[in-house]
Amino acid sequence: MQLMQVSRIRVWVAGGLLAVLASCTATFQNHGYVPTDDEMQNILVGVDTRGTVEDIIGRPSSTGVLEGSGWYYISSRVRNFAYRKPEIIERQLLAVSFDGKGVVSNIERFALEDGRVITLSRRVTSSGIKGPGFFKQILGNLGNFTVGDFLEEE
Repeated sequence: MQLMQVSRIRVWVAGGLLAVLASCTATFQNHGYVPTDDEMQNILVGVDTRGTVEDIIGRPSSTGVLEGSGWYYISSRVRNFAYRKPEIIERQLLAVSFDGKGVVSNIERFALEDGRVITLSRRVTSSGIKGPGFFKQILGNLGNFTVGDFLEEE
């Protein structure tokens, strides 16, 4: 009977250790889609148009801001490990550029190593309006009235 209790304790301890070890493993999240090199071989620079690119590899997740600008296929892989900050371990960007007629003019592939960190800054433009505040305006107008302003004259 005592041997059975020792076996149960060992099972619980082994299960607890296994749970602790499993909780410390990294998890990965994949976002986006970038076509493979095999899929891109079907697209010819100077021949294919937006329509044929869409038929071959689909519409992108991002496009340029200006009308008629390029298409961007973006994917990233993020590693989450316990309490640490998530880390981007892989990123790919495929840029398909078009000329004025909508024909493919260039295809470029970039990786995480090709990028650089850009510090975003917040700049607030002041209104430039200077002058008295709301309450100062109200109190400043108290002495500017006369009794004649409030009486109706016919």
